[in-house]
Amino acid sequence: MTQTRTHGYLLDPRPTEAGQPFDATAALFDASTFRHFERIGVGPGWRCWEVGAGGPTVLAWLAKRVGPTGRVVGTDLDISRASAAARPPVEVRCHDVSAQEPPGEGFDLVHARLVLSQVTDRDRALHAMVRSLRPGGRLLIEDADDALQPLGCPEEHGPAQQLANHVRKGLRALLTERGADPAYGRRLPRLLREAGLVQVEAEAYFPLTAPAAAALETAMVQEARDRLVARSLVTGADIDRYVAQLASGTLDLATSPLISAWGRKA
Repeated sequence: MTQTRTHGYLLDPRPTEAGQPFDATAALFDASTFRHFERIGVGPGWRCWEVGAGGPTVLAWLAKRVGPTGRVVGTDLDISRASAAARPPVEVRCHDVSAQEPPGEGFDLVHARLVLSQVTDRDRALHAMVRSLRPGGRLLIEDADDALQPLGCPEEHGPAQQLANHVRKGLRALLTERGADPAYGRRLPRLLREAGLVQVEAEAYFPLTAPAAAALETAMVQEARDRLVARSLVTGADIDRYVAQLASGTLDLATSPLISAWGRKA
């Protein structure tokens, strides 16, 4: 069945009644992302493009590093949260990376976290990011690999954990049906090399048992609830039970491994 969308994303990027997942994503992954920025050497005067900015935390970190002589452009389809960081040297723009030209060129750093797996034209988006770099500029792409570790609770020792894994399986099936690639993260090093980058490296980050993981899972399940039930992937009763278990804080809930791959434009 053809999916009709008004944007190039697989899931609706707008706010939902379940709340924004940006705070949970920041709590889970910001420390790892910032470590990669430090390794790359982001510093005064750098020009940076943050793709799919979401919330303001990454933009604020980059702004402090590049200083008044630098430039940070944050783009997303929904900029309501990112706009909190919109003060010099940060500029925030509404932009669809899978359909529009880059918001500039000659960037020293382009970064996208949990973006490419959510767009319909991943190849176009990736090549747009590479094209926007200056020679010697750095690209850092971070995305999930659900197939590497598909379980919500890796230790399935009881009914609650079995339910978590059942719901996670339904979420994964829904995203795959809508065009997601559950093994996309592991492909990133090869894709960066094929796009012409050199000095390509990658690593995986795998949070296990973090309160933010439950908050992120709750937002995802609530956002996808109607489609999960309509496709008979999960029942409404199962979703209600799972959300209550997430709120209890008793599940050792895991995220999918986040693969970070980086390289330099020759």
